[in-house]
Amino acid sequence: MPKSTTAWLHSNCMFSFTRKLPSCFHDVLSNERPSGHMWEHNQLNGWSSDENDWNEKLYPVWKRGDSRWKSSWKGGRVQAVLTSDSPALVGSSITFAVNLVFPRCQKEDASGNIVYEKNCRNDTGPSPDLYVYNWTAWTEDSDWGNDTSEGHHNVFPDGKPFPHPWRKNFVYVFHTLGQYFQKLGQCSVTVSINTANVSLGPQVMEVTVYRRHRRAYVPIAKVKDVYVVTDQIPVFVTMSQKNNRNSSDETFLRDLPITFSVLIHDPSHFLNESAIYYTWNFGDNTGLFVSNNHTLNHTYVLNGTFSLNLTVQAEVPGPCPLPSPRPPKTTPSLVPTGDNTLELREIPDESCYITRYGYFKATITIVEGILEVNIIQVTDVLMPGPQPDNSLVDFVVTCQGSIPTEVCTVISDPSCQISQNPVCDPVAVELGDACLLTVRRAFSGSGTYCMNLTLGDDASLALTSTLVSIASRDPASLSRMANGILVFLGCLAILVTVIAFLMYKKHKEYKPIENSPGIEIRGKGLNVFLNHAKTLFFPGNQEKDPLLKNQPGIL
Repeated sequence: MPKSTTAWLHSNCMFSFTRKLPSCFHDVLSNERPSGHMWEHNQLNGWSSDENDWNEKLYPVWKRGDSRWKSSWKGGRVQAVLTSDSPALVGSSITFAVNLVFPRCQKEDASGNIVYEKNCRNDTGPSPDLYVYNWTAWTEDSDWGNDTSEGHHNVFPDGKPFPHPWRKNFVYVFHTLGQYFQKLGQCSVTVSINTANVSLGPQVMEVTVYRRHRRAYVPIAKVKDVYVVTDQIPVFVTMSQKNNRNSSDETFLRDLPITFSVLIHDPSHFLNESAIYYTWNFGDNTGLFVSNNHTLNHTYVLNGTFSLNLTVQAEVPGPCPLPSPRPPKTTPSLVPTGDNTLELREIPDESCYITRYGYFKATITIVEGILEVNIIQVTDVLMPGPQPDNSLVDFVVTCQGSIPTEVCTVISDPSCQISQNPVCDPVAVELGDACLLTVRRAFSGSGTYCMNLTLGDDASLALTSTLVSIASRDPASLSRMANGILVFLGCLAILVTVIAFLMYKKHKEYKPIENSPGIEIRGKGLNVFLNHAKTLFFPGNQEKDPLLKNQPGIL
């Protein structure tokens, strides 16, 4: 558009209200002062200058605070929610979405009519009507939407006709960078723009929504939102680690790999054809790591605080720049000429790229933690006297890394899916430098169980699992077992008595010399034999070795 024409339209719009001339889009859609350079430097494909005329008769303009807003919709006010997938890398596309939120108990049906929801009560009680707005009936009872109609109401605010078929009941007018875009829609619409010509930095998108009203339109909502266009690649990094209790605090464990995963915000897939490289500096004097994979593992071997730096580089295919005074880059090629000789011909290099960068920085803390946990022994606990209903099982547990401060168990079905309430105990025993403890748990009934066991401290949480089989504890079988044991012990006692009597008879045949050392030896031999038999058949806690006292504590 010539600058003289733009200036005339701009001047015409500035005095539109005082001279009773048609309003301009800028006057209707924005409260900011018009900027003549926006249209020239930020042209959007398919958008129009906001210095065009606005049909205020067909699309009335209500300012903020106008009392007519209260009656613009039956049953209350409609709210418009505007969102976008900002930020956008310059050259990519950004999408805006508008969703209408109707008053309570109202919704849009499949035909685009607004109806009352069934079995929904608002402050005024259930409505006797089915429809809030039955636009289908309006269309059938009038020439609205009739392609052969000579009416002038099937047009946008700038006078452009609706596209066919247009069976929509809301008119959305988007406005940004001194330009506007008109679109028909139902209760939600989306609009995308390419940012190649958009200035860097934050920008404002404004949307005004009108609804059908007989042969005119009524404004029902206005909304605005800020979006950002940047020349740096939007980069996010997620960090995760096995046994780490809380990754969100950016505190991780020493001697365990941390998984760094890079997420590039590119909803329009602008970088799909780009070569992307990732350069990592983990801040622990291990050097730079360059990769074309968005995921990388790294292990810190020292405690402390480290600065993480990531640089993302993308080679984006793009248009070649305009020719410069210097000779263009050429590729020599030998081609045959008319006289079958070869000559050099210049072939232009049309593959051009634009390099874009993205950056990410973080400060992470490395601490000691529980690196591994293992169950090395599972033992049934035999209780003296009548056996309890629950079976007791001891689990001997070892771990590597720091000493845990708590132990938790969850007993569940064999698939480890349906769990009971977890049981947690503090680790009160003094473990010293060795992580070795015994965890005692009760199991109700026979069967196979899955037991998950975790050891934790302030920074870490290590997990292991095992399957436990509990045998049946039928009272009748226990009674029969006890009787069998008593019979066996009785027979054993008789056998020992007989052996002792025979030994006595054998030695009595000889007349021992009084105070002979042989008597003491034989007497000691008999005592040793009896003590050995007693130890063999009547085991008990006969050991007094202090080394056996060094057992893991039972929790």
